[in-house]
Amino acid sequence: MARWVLHVDLDQFVAAVEVLRRPELRGRPVVVGGDGDPTKRGVVSTASYEAREFGVHSGQPLRTAARLCPDAVFLPVDRAAYEAASERVFAVLRGFDAVVQVLGWDEAFLGVDADDPEEYAGEIRRRVRAATDLDCTVGIGTNRLQAKLATGFGKPAGVFRLTDTTWYAVLGDRPTDALWGIGAKTARKLAALGLRTVAELAAADPETLAARFGPATGPWLVRLAQGRDDGAVTGEPYVPRSRSRETTYQQDIADWDAVRREIVRLARLVAADTDGRPVDRVVVKVRYAPFLTRTQGRQLATPTTAPDLVADAALDALDGFTPDRPVRLLGVRAEFAPDP
Repeated sequence: MARWVLHVDLDQFVAAVEVLRRPELRGRPVVVGGDGDPTKRGVVSTASYEAREFGVHSGQPLRTAARLCPDAVFLPVDRAAYEAASERVFAVLRGFDAVVQVLGWDEAFLGVDADDPEEYAGEIRRRVRAATDLDCTVGIGTNRLQAKLATGFGKPAGVFRLTDTTWYAVLGDRPTDALWGIGAKTARKLAALGLRTVAELAAADPETLAARFGPATGPWLVRLAQGRDDGAVTGEPYVPRSRSRETTYQQDIADWDAVRREIVRLARLVAADTDGRPVDRVVVKVRYAPFLTRTQGRQLATPTTAPDLVADAALDALDGFTPDRPVRLLGVRAEFAPDP
């Protein structure tokens, strides 16, 4: 039997959980975010497929979603319900003879030995559906990267295989940000070097990219475009690499002293969430009105669990922002020091 990696991704997970609780909403556009009031500030957590057809997507302001899809049903975020549904799904996945690596509420990798990975994936879909009434898509690959990207081609509620032999046929002409791990900012930097497609990046000189992106990141980008991933599926429990808190304010904050007080408050809340793990970097997020978002990070001289030092680092990061515009959102993220 061959060794395969399967990526299981629950379809429109948060919206699907809400529809299960409210069957009358099936087939209607559903948007989940904030406290469910689109007249208030907040962002979309998840939109159903019906809402996505109107251009609604995650991270979008709720007010924008309401303008795009005025007939949508808006619901508040219910974290406890999603966590409970997620655990039911993962209980099903752990019933398979596979290594299961949980990635979040709605996705996981499975390392499996199978002669027919499509049949295996189909059985996963059937068992998840039978136990939870939720649909999932399964991507198949010879490594995590291939399986993760394959899922996008199988949605919704399908199965798709992506391997070394099909990699360039499927992805070669696609833009570099189609790759898992490359965002819009990196894609723009690559385009400035004449590397616009996955195939072009795969053929690039690793040393040239090392000079531009760093000795580790540059060659990694080339390996990524070639469909290579050396990481193994692990059954170790998921350990967050950071903790964060953020608040969207219903009224803009124009007083920078008030902004500083809010940053201290958020930093202290984050410090209380670290479970004793030392923090070595703090990142502050500021969203100016109407919707311009910036971040600044500060490295601590020594990893710490002290709330005062986390707050001091957050204030130091805040000094990198221009205090000449009203603020609508503030956030603080504490990144943990790597394990020794």
